[in-house]
Amino acid sequence: MSIRVYQGPHSDGRRMPVSWQWLPWLFAGMTIGGQIIWPLAEPARDFLTIATVVTFFLASTSHAWLTRGWAWALGYVAIAAGVGLAMEAVGVATGFPFGSYSYTGTLGPTLLGVPMVVMMAWAMMSYPALLAAQRISRTRAGVVVFGAWILAAWDLFLDPQMVGEGHWTWANPDPGLPGIPGIPLTNYLGWIITALIIMTLLSRLPARKATGDGVPTLMLAWVYFSNVLANAVFFGRPWVAVWGGIIMGAVIIPWAWITWTRRP
Repeated sequence: MSIRVYQGPHSDGRRMPVSWQWLPWLFAGMTIGGQIIWPLAEPARDFLTIATVVTFFLASTSHAWLTRGWAWALGYVAIAAGVGLAMEAVGVATGFPFGSYSYTGTLGPTLLGVPMVVMMAWAMMSYPALLAAQRISRTRAGVVVFGAWILAAWDLFLDPQMVGEGHWTWANPDPGLPGIPGIPLTNYLGWIITALIIMTLLSRLPARKATGDGVPTLMLAWVYFSNVLANAVFFGRPWVAVWGGIIMGAVIIPWAWITWTRRP
């Protein structure tokens, strides 16, 4: 599949060579492969968790650079990772807006008390969420709402898995969603607030629509469908599959329909 770069208004003209179009696909494949073997690699799960976040982050950032230019990619990373870091640092220090929680030291080096891989996680998922929202809506308000919905709903899958693996703990986990113990409702409110801030800022970047957005499309579809399947069948968390499947699916399923029936 070829990738066509944006060459319209505000084009900065500094991108990875088009001959490097295989690079985002490589990182995407490494991410999916690592996540497939993750359930079978119990002694190496912490390593694989960090590694697949890094490769997902590289898939998103290299694709953004290749198709939208280095300035756009740098702006997107600065916004998504920067806001994610700021909100997480405040959250760890004060308990606002997510609730009182702490990291357990299993996710590698930290900055301001926040694992650096967590910053990458905010950025890696913000990119496909933004592009999906831009495909669904032509208005800035719509992009903010749909993008934030996707990003915040992702945590319905993420938090149960990470808490289950002991990467962070909650001081006051109740009340939570029925069927998903150990995670307070305040956490989801914090995600909504953070996602709205990120998407509001990202929506102000030049809307550089490019053909060849197969990598972010693949990764977003993989995140949704693999998490529904894994939680329902392999992880023994059917309520996670239900909550995440319905709430994230409320946007992902229409997006998938639009994507596959209205090709550019």
